Amino acid sequence: MKTQRFDKALINDYSETPEGYLTVTVPITRPGVFPYQRQDGTIQMEAKLPEEIFSDRTIESAKSKPVTDDHPNEPVTLQNFSRYAKGLSHTDAHVEDLKLYVSMTITDEALIQKIYDGKREISIGFLSDVVAETGTYQGQSYEYVQRNIEINHIAIVDQGRAGPEVAIRSDSDAWQIDSKGGKGNMAKYTIDGKEYEVDSTVKSFIEAQSAKLDAANTKIKEFDALQGRFDAMEAQLQAKEQELAEAKKNMLSADELDKKVNERIELITSAKTLLGDSFVFTGKTDREIKEAVIQKAKPDFKGDGKSDEYINAFYDATIEHAKTDGFSSTGANSVITGDASGTTNTKIQELKAKRMNMKNQSK
Repeated sequence: MKTQRFDKALINDYSETPEGYLTVTVPITRPGVFPYQRQDGTIQMEAKLPEEIFSDRTIESAKSKPVTDDHPNEPVTLQNFSRYAKGLSHTDAHVEDLKLYVSMTITDEALIQKIYDGKREISIGFLSDVVAETGTYQGQSYEYVQRNIEINHIAIVDQGRAGPEVAIRSDSDAWQIDSKGGKGNMAKYTIDGKEYEVDSTVKSFIEAQSAKLDAANTKIKEFDALQGRFDAMEAQLQAKEQELAEAKKNMLSADELDKKVNERIELITSAKTLLGDSFVFTGKTDREIKEAVIQKAKPDFKGDGKSDEYINAFYDATIEHAKTDGFSSTGANSVITGDASGTTNTKIQELKAKRMNMKNQSK
């Protein structure tokens, strides 16, 4: 995983072009063992070995790279070049006196004035693989080696101690700032109400992860809402299925319907003999019709609290009596105005008792 670091060198020679630009030629890096301080305060010694910084890969990477005013908080790319670049290095990178040299032209008026005022240190920002490897170079021990070094930009910085001062490291795809005495313009990020300084790339990474989490939570809420609507619709469907099952259970077959119709016709025909044509059968239940017939025979009859079996038996007895004795709703044999007492009443009681016995035996 590539790690970006900053090294420094001092501008000694510079010249002004006819356009007012400033041309500088400097050594930008050299072999050696350098201390790097991490954010937790620990120091690790890292080696730049000659075979690495003088490799074709590293020399080529020094050509045509942006010159910046101080180090940006992120690697310089095509997307942010116009924001950070104040000039450009030339294509004459070469090794001389065990150092890597390159010339550059500075095109920013404000930065040129800062150089005239004494801001003359150059610090390269570069990417490298930091490999755990112990050894000794020129009498100095090291714990890590920087390999596959690629220069990203060349910064003009204020004078500071020799060697690396600020390093940007890549940890788990997030950039981490390590500094000691530097002037890194750190971005701020708040966690649980406490503000922390982090590299802008780290902040962007955290914010991107937070946005993904928010999106995931939104999806969960949307799923819960859909699940709620689904459950409600499922409950409605189950209710409708229950209603349909009940309707099917209560639905009469064609034979059953014919039987019910015939029974109704027979009831109305039998009852009409005693109730007459003026009686309104429409809207009356079978029991209401039967109670009306019984009340013709016994005006003080009240069906309240009586069971259907009792009403049916009483009704059958009344109709049987009317058939055998020829009673009708009018005339001498009327159950109301004619001779409907004596032996006739006795027969009605016998029929009622017989009907009740039949009902009781069938239970």
